[in-house]
Amino acid sequence: MNLYGYENTMKVRAHVLFYGRVQGVFFRANCQRKAVELGVAGWVRNLPDGSVEAVMEGEEGRVKELIQWCRHNQPYARVTDVRVEWEQPRGESGPFRVVR
Repeated sequence: MNLYGYENTMKVRAHVLFYGRVQGVFFRANCQRKAVELGVAGWVRNLPDGSVEAVMEGEEGRVKELIQWCRHNQPYARVTDVRVEWEQPRGESGPFRVVR
């Protein structure tokens, strides 16, 4: 059972942009740690404009939980906006990673 109180094994892929104070505050490392905890695959990286980009792939409820956690529970970040584009899963595998 997931955070939303139901079993959901449908695989999804989210391409996410996080805006605000999201660089230099361990955002990527914390995102990676939470993704691994939730069993979500993908990657996260800083962008030149000061935002953070992530691709998250896995069970729908877990991906949504990770997005919400990154938006509201990052310990040092202040997220002001999140943009999510839902895509067809591409079979991301392996552990969630920080891309430099």
